[in-house]
Amino acid sequence: MINFKNLFKSLLILTVFAGAIYYSIGVIQDRQNIMSFEDYEPISSLVVEENLTKKAKFPFIDVHSHLWDMPVRDLDKLVGEMDELNMAYIVNLSGSGFGPQAVKDLYLSNSLENINENQPGRIGLFVNVDFSTVDNAKDVEAQANIIRDAVAKGAIGLKVYKSLGLRDKDSQGNRVAVDDPRLGPIWDACGELGIPVLIHSADPFPFWQAKNEKNERWYELKEKPNRFYGESDFIPPFEDIIEEQHRMFKRHPNTTFINAHLGWLAHDLERLGKHLDEHSNVVTEFGAVIAELGRQPIAARNFMIKYQDRIMFGKDTYKKEEYFLYFRVLETNDEYFNYFRKRHAFWKMYGLGLPNEVLKKIYYENALKLFPSISKKLISR
Repeated sequence: MINFKNLFKSLLILTVFAGAIYYSIGVIQDRQNIMSFEDYEPISSLVVEENLTKKAKFPFIDVHSHLWDMPVRDLDKLVGEMDELNMAYIVNLSGSGFGPQAVKDLYLSNSLENINENQPGRIGLFVNVDFSTVDNAKDVEAQANIIRDAVAKGAIGLKVYKSLGLRDKDSQGNRVAVDDPRLGPIWDACGELGIPVLIHSADPFPFWQAKNEKNERWYELKEKPNRFYGESDFIPPFEDIIEEQHRMFKRHPNTTFINAHLGWLAHDLERLGKHLDEHSNVVTEFGAVIAELGRQPIAARNFMIKYQDRIMFGKDTYKKEEYFLYFRVLETNDEYFNYFRKRHAFWKMYGLGLPNEVLKKIYYENALKLFPSISKKLISR
């Protein structure tokens, strides 16, 4: 028979003992100043100028955004936020959503309907297609026809997700390379239609490096372990994917490509500049990589000025408050301030203080050249 009194006493003793150990560990950690990297958030003692702007100096066009609920989104609310930011136009790259082709067709149609009925002229959509149908030329041509049909309905470009080159497979289970020649009709169709292809290939190169104390993306890989590719038997090295992408650009000189996220070369701006020099049909944008520019203000400023005709504004994930930091980096000379997401950038940021003529090109002039359907009246309103 169980003696509940003795059992209770034993549990009480164990609880007190465990509590004592926990308390002792805490005291030891406190005395030795031990804390986790995640908990370390020092407040700077620097007294420096701060320019916390919530509105861009000039109207801007965001060419890289994802609005996943476009068929049902409250577009009046969205445009109201855009006006507060001084955003003239936003491009939703995920125009087709995900799922079977019939679902994607319906998603795109409903998204265009929502825009045309509620906020025409302020939002653009890119179409998305399936790159796993490479085995059959007729299937590839069918994807090209999906693009033609979407453009006829109002789409203004093609968005290529990073799955091409990383995870997309053909019917034999082989990886579909970014420069797979069987995909040529898709790129050529975009050139014939006069629409750009915004392509995300690979990811930050530290995602392939050893996941240890020397990897500056360690914290992100800890929070998002599925972003580590270094031990994959299927995904090739970072450099292989980048080379595939660059070969594809060369093979299709009549198609304009927007190399997303500064081509994941923002850590090496000299190399990125050479890439732009070698590919006249390529432009770029800095969605999700503003932190790379903000930590090297001198080099980044020089780069942005030199390639001012080849760079556009891009943000990636839409969140109103996060645009403020983009304005601060691009427009001000502020020093030593935080990025808004520690796993992306634990380092401090610095403003580039770009000249007005450069800001205007990056904010809207370059995009207006690439997208003739965007009304210039949006800039002067």
